Amino acid sequence: MKAYLGIDVGSVSTNLVLIDEQAHIIESYYLRTNGQPILTLQKGLQKMAAKLPMKITVNGAGTTGSGRYLAGIITGADIIKNEITTHAVAASSIVPGTKTVLEIGGQDSKIIILRNGVVSDFAMNTVCAAGTGSFMDQQASRLNIPIEDFGPTALRAKTPVRIAGRCAVFAESDMIHKQQLGYNLPDILAGLCEALVRNYLNNVGKGKEILAPAVFQGGVAANVGMKKAFEKALGIEVNIPEHYNVMGALGAAILAREETIKTGISNFKGFSVANAKYHAGGFECTGCPNMCEVVEIYKSKKVIARWGDRCGKWSNSIAQSEKIS
Repeated sequence: MKAYLGIDVGSVSTNLVLIDEQAHIIESYYLRTNGQPILTLQKGLQKMAAKLPMKITVNGAGTTGSGRYLAGIITGADIIKNEITTHAVAASSIVPGTKTVLEIGGQDSKIIILRNGVVSDFAMNTVCAAGTGSFMDQQASRLNIPIEDFGPTALRAKTPVRIAGRCAVFAESDMIHKQQLGYNLPDILAGLCEALVRNYLNNVGKGKEILAPAVFQGGVAANVGMKKAFEKALGIEVNIPEHYNVMGALGAAILAREETIKTGISNFKGFSVANAKYHAGGFECTGCPNMCEVVEIYKSKKVIARWGDRCGKWSNSIAQSEKIS
């Protein structure tokens, strides 16, 4: 059986998905990055290799996320794509005809508008923490409730409290004020979900035509309170895929399948890279006023990749040395 690997390396989580030729998920892993993307990626590859049946051959790999170039170099990815593309592809594969993708992750959020299966518009928010997974984790911890209970508790609300959701600081201070006034926890949590949805729609979704079918994905999609708040604000049904938290990796795997079918070859280095010694470094280039920060990846003591230079002086030097050798 042929299979295809998708990898999504983000600041909060590193996700791996293995699909078959029909794009059905065979195996998936959601791991906390913990500031160590290389080690976390290798850990995920080790777990994947241990579960991989002997009859399955990985015929291609794709990467996405903020660490996509890093993961692509290490694994020998056949495609390296941005999150907009991979999330759109994954949503369309799960819900055919998807017109809107609402995605909220650990530290950022995005909206993707599709028309006729093609991305026509998108927006990202990487500045405000309000509504992201890390903010909701903090509030659950402050309220002394498990994050898994956040959504179900919000659904028990009778009258959601109006909470200022313009930013994380205002939202938290307003929640504390409402607690001091004696409002119950379900009403406060439901009010927070509605405030965070308003913040998302007024910032990320501002000026966008949000139509059904809509798909809600990313780690925050686990919060059923947020799903209800979105449906209340938009007046449409919001779909949450079964594998909502690894959709970027799923999209990367689907694109890797398409690429390798087209080319007939794969650059995937295999799961043995999970046991190799890698580390990252870098320096500031002083060759021109741009002062580019160049990132280097070492395998043992050898530099195997560089990027970050606008002119290509350093990144191209690796490619040229490979041709000569």
